[in-house]
Amino acid sequence: MVVVIMGVSGSGKSTIGRALARAVDGRFHDADDFHPAKNVRKMKSGQPLTEADREPWLEALRVAVESWLVQPGVDVLACSALKDSHRRQLGVDGVRVRLVYLHGSAGLIRARMEAREDGLLSPDMLDSQLAELEPPEDALTLDIEEPVETLVQQIRSAFNL
Repeated sequence: MVVVIMGVSGSGKSTIGRALARAVDGRFHDADDFHPAKNVRKMKSGQPLTEADREPWLEALRVAVESWLVQPGVDVLACSALKDSHRRQLGVDGVRVRLVYLHGSAGLIRARMEAREDGLLSPDMLDSQLAELEPPEDALTLDIEEPVETLVQQIRSAFNL
């Protein structure tokens, strides 16, 4: 099984994803590691990515997800997956590739982004991410104000992990 933890930057995808992977003795992957160098430079300079920019990234992620599905165990992917088309490309099917949507207020997310020292995106990019976000209807939706341990337990319970 692959569990995709999605949401805008600053929603806690990596934190929750790492904690979930540890709790289920799974493998954690950060979608940011799959971006071509050109995308990383663009994001660090404060420019939003276009769909054309995202295409090679999503293709690399799709290939990775397919490879993880043939391995035993659980893989956890922290990925923005802002649009329905992105999630479809990743293979989210509700059975073998499950989706968790980390949802919270823009104010809380912005505060988290401002407190981070190592984020790929600056807090100024939050508005463009929120504008692009297509909230999923078929995901386990969790409130990011809850403690990490609570969110991990909710995921484990929902997906029988």
